[in-house]
Amino acid sequence: MRILLASPRGFCAGVNMAIETLRLTIERFGTPTYVFHEIVHNKWVVNDFLQRGAIFVNDLTEVPEGKHVVFSAHGVSPEARRIAQQRNLQVIDATCPLVTKVHREALRLAEAGYTIVLIGHAGHDEVVGTMGEAPESMVLVENVEDVDGIDVDDPEKIAYLTQTTLSVVEANAIIERLRSRLPNIVGPRKEDICFATTNRQEAVRTLSQEADLVLVVGSQNSSNSKRLAELARCPARPDAARNQQY
Repeated sequence: MRILLASPRGFCAGVNMAIETLRLTIERFGTPTYVFHEIVHNKWVVNDFLQRGAIFVNDLTEVPEGKHVVFSAHGVSPEARRIAQQRNLQVIDATCPLVTKVHREALRLAEAGYTIVLIGHAGHDEVVGTMGEAPESMVLVENVEDVDGIDVDDPEKIAYLTQTTLSVVEANAIIERLRSRLPNIVGPRKEDICFATTNRQEAVRTLSQEADLVLVVGSQNSSNSKRLAELARCPARPDAARNQQY
């Protein structure tokens, strides 16, 4: 049996930064150390930190007042930051810089009066945080079909942003449909999808053409891992693999 390894592979810089941030926080301030949401969507990493004394919460009211709390790599909404400040929590922010870029772009567009179409997956921590920046100005689109249901007051002032961990193929299909239906829509100055995500998707696409079986080592709640698995099943149309069982 011959084993082929995808290149590049492993954690991206943003994930490594978040993991190191939590490690140093525990080292500096001791335990228990509170983390708002999973630091990254990887059960091995999360379980390791649980054993070290980290406590993961989905509600900031579970963090005792005045304690340290680490924000995960996926980013948080302004409301979460307000609650943290209200409770006098000592915030250590491990948000990925690329996610922060999307947040800033959302704020800029909302302040300029744009309706913002966010391409992403409902309920994902990153999407929740991004939409929290300007909820009155944002519309979530998960697939091409959702585009046809968009209703905006001013089609001259509409923009789109994307979750950073999407399938490049799927995102491009949605963007193409948006541009067809809303010719004046504007996009980000630079691609929102993380370059590490793009590189790894291309690596799996290449690998799947050579291998009889592709194993993606990741977690079920990881958007990156799911997109890679879909791509390995159907390199030409990853969306066609979504109905297949994991």
